Amino acid sequence: MTYPNTQLFIDGEWQDAADGRTLAVFNPATGKEIGRVAHAGTAELDRALAAAKKGFEKWRDMPAIERNKIMRKAAGLMRERAGDIAQLLTQEQGKPLAEAKGEAMAAADIIEWFADEGLRVYGRIVPSRGNLAARQMVLKDPVGPVAAFTPWNFPINQVVRKLAAALATGCSMIVKAAEETPAAPAALIRAFADAGLPAGVLGLVYGTPSEISNYLIPHPIIRKITFTGSTVVGKQLAALAGKHMKRVTMELGGHAPVIVAEDADIALAVKTAGGAKFRNAGQVCISPTRFLVHESIKNDFAAAMVKHAQGLKIGDGLAEGTQMGPLANPRRVTAMAEFTEDAVKRGATVAHGGARVGDAGNFWQPTIFTDVPLEAKVFNDEPFGPMAAIRGFNTLDEAIAEANRLPYGLAGYAYTRSLKNADLLARRVEVGMLWINMPAMPSAEMPFGGVKDSGYGSEGGPEAMEAYLNTRAVTVMNV
Repeated sequence: MTYPNTQLFIDGEWQDAADGRTLAVFNPATGKEIGRVAHAGTAELDRALAAAKKGFEKWRDMPAIERNKIMRKAAGLMRERAGDIAQLLTQEQGKPLAEAKGEAMAAADIIEWFADEGLRVYGRIVPSRGNLAARQMVLKDPVGPVAAFTPWNFPINQVVRKLAAALATGCSMIVKAAEETPAAPAALIRAFADAGLPAGVLGLVYGTPSEISNYLIPHPIIRKITFTGSTVVGKQLAALAGKHMKRVTMELGGHAPVIVAEDADIALAVKTAGGAKFRNAGQVCISPTRFLVHESIKNDFAAAMVKHAQGLKIGDGLAEGTQMGPLANPRRVTAMAEFTEDAVKRGATVAHGGARVGDAGNFWQPTIFTDVPLEAKVFNDEPFGPMAAIRGFNTLDEAIAEANRLPYGLAGYAYTRSLKNADLLARRVEVGMLWINMPAMPSAEMPFGGVKDSGYGSEGGPEAMEAYLNTRAVTVMNV
């Protein structure tokens, strides 16, 4: 499938930047330029803001059931087009075609769930303590136009979690998607446009990230900010939003611990955590990274992980049978080399991998470190790549303490046959999402978000809807 140039979507129309500026898009499997994406300037942002205001005024007053119908039609279009969208996503991001198609199909599920949840945005009547002639009402209204900032690792998933909740509550949204992966989110927006979404309800812009965020966040039209990305950038944007009293949802960096208890099923742990580790070449915010394994089974677990990594087929995501594609950009290859050099220097053993694959594209071997010291960079900074760092422990309390040592608190994993252990882990591991004896299974109906420096707010479940709603108290006295 030919990769297209990507335009901006403003006020219901696909358009280039007025000054003709564009940015190059590269295929991470080859390193070659495959297309261009339009670069928005202030003029385009002003048009997008005016359109979002107009779109919000129309969308908020549309009955929820009518919004539901449009959203459900968009979901259907995503399913019909999933194969073609996957081709675009793999070309620009690198993940295997099956993963890319799965991302497009999952978007349809998320849209449908939020579309239906939008039918259940209820207020309530509260009996008065005094005069029974007073009617006390709790009303829930959409907060207003939203600015969304999304990353390159899941170009569809990270957009759809935001826009589905926003649209279901009656908000409009301007999406600033990643310039490195522009075509896939554009295909998502196109599905809504083709489904009959009124002009202005959704906008899509690309450009210089700092310029766009610094312009949109303080703007009086924007009433809500939602961001997925690094903790460092998230803190900067949250501070800017706070300065202007803008509501914020932040899904930030993680460094997911994996606790493998003495009584764990090793085969299950390797199959599920290993699969999750190398999905999207480890470029996943909830990717398992710090493997804390009981000393009595550490060597067996490490050997099984190495065998799992050795069996992975690495290659172009479009090629038949590829299980792990390239890293999304050259910066990640440089980062992997730095993490590896640091780990070895500090005394860790490279049990498998640890090197670049070939000289074309951004391929890196699935890498397993053993006996990793706590001071190693890979045990403190999120690698965001195909690296699993293994370290032993003697008591579960020791493992939990290590899991909680870092300021991150997005996701965690654990393996144990003991209900007592599972209960302790559920209560003590400081993460927003914990999966025990299973792979990560995010769904639209469950909360998705972190604690501590991994952010606040949810992008799943009814909790996600609340972030896009104002709750107001209105009392009417009959006279």
